[in-house]
Amino acid sequence: MATFKYVARDAVGNRVEDKIDATDQASASSALKRLNLTVLSISPEKGGLFSMQLGGSKDPKPRVSGVDLVVFTRQFSTMIGAGLPVMECLDILAEQADDPGFKACLYKVCNDVRSGNDLSQSLSRHPRVFSDIYVNMIKAGEASGQLDTILSRLAEYMESTESLKRKIKSAMTYPVISLCMIFGITGFLLVFIIPKFQKIFENMGVELPLPTVIVLKISWVLTNSWYYIIAGLVATIVGIIQFKKTTNGRYVWDSLMLKMPVFGGLFQKVAISRFARTFATLLRSGVAILGALDIVSQTAGNAVLEEAVSASREAIRQGETLAKPLADSPIFPPMVVRMIQVGERSGALETLLEKISEFYDDQVDATVEALTSLIEPLMIGLMGAIVGTIVLSVFLPIFKMQQAIGH
Repeated sequence: MATFKYVARDAVGNRVEDKIDATDQASASSALKRLNLTVLSISPEKGGLFSMQLGGSKDPKPRVSGVDLVVFTRQFSTMIGAGLPVMECLDILAEQADDPGFKACLYKVCNDVRSGNDLSQSLSRHPRVFSDIYVNMIKAGEASGQLDTILSRLAEYMESTESLKRKIKSAMTYPVISLCMIFGITGFLLVFIIPKFQKIFENMGVELPLPTVIVLKISWVLTNSWYYIIAGLVATIVGIIQFKKTTNGRYVWDSLMLKMPVFGGLFQKVAISRFARTFATLLRSGVAILGALDIVSQTAGNAVLEEAVSASREAIRQGETLAKPLADSPIFPPMVVRMIQVGERSGALETLLEKISEFYDDQVDATVEALTSLIEPLMIGLMGAIVGTIVLSVFLPIFKMQQAIGH
């Protein structure tokens, strides 16, 4: 049993400062809420690392993964569907939250709702945890009286998004690890092995073949000018990062990513799938089409797609169709544009968008499998070519010296 100091307000708004004994901080908070006290701050009597100022400036930063948010949303939906009040749901979810920052965030949301604010408005004050699409779908659920349905749909959307992220990571992990191994082995050979052969070659007294000269030059540069190489790499990386932060730089970078050999097609399919899923989820949840397009453009993750969606939003605002600006963008294939046109004419746009998302999810799966099958022999071939070239450059002078001795 520990003692906790707390600051709270009672039912009529008076400030209360006192102490309470409890097994842990969550139990103390629960006990105070059962006394109809609104907790403002609570901490162990001696203070320290475990103090949690609800509403203060010292709250720990929330560290909430996509999976954690999916679980939270699922549980929230289940409790709302069972008839529990929103504040009681938030109290329960805050008590069982593992991350201190997320716990503090949920307590703040609960206090805001208890003060008379809408749930969506309370969530919007924590953009680090709850994105624009999350807040707007909650707002649509509050307006329609179907909050449990909207939360369930939101959880399904986030699960699909997390699944898509995992697919991308699985597609990128193998080539990245393979390239690191290839460059590591190559660097080891050039820095530690090749220099030992250089003195031997100098004592041979024969003209060195061109491959051997090139490998020796590269080895000398890596051995004697490595600091320039590291400085150049760091400067290049920093320059690319700063370039991507500019509007034009981000557009150029995203365009290059879509045109990248092997991976460009995968990135395009991912972008289209994410666009269609987000757009369909917002429309089906009751968000107005202009508001939905605004959110989609902000969460697109690709400047080329974002530009196309923004152009479509302006076209709709001026009374034109959604599909025409998308057709002018290089990222949308004709099939997607035609399906959106049919959806606009038939009034079933969200249904066709879901079909597009499902189709491109399958395409992403197939592309990831194909890339995995393709990349493995490519990496093996690249490693064999590099190591073979280095080994050949070492043996060529020896063969040449043997020929000279034979003559």
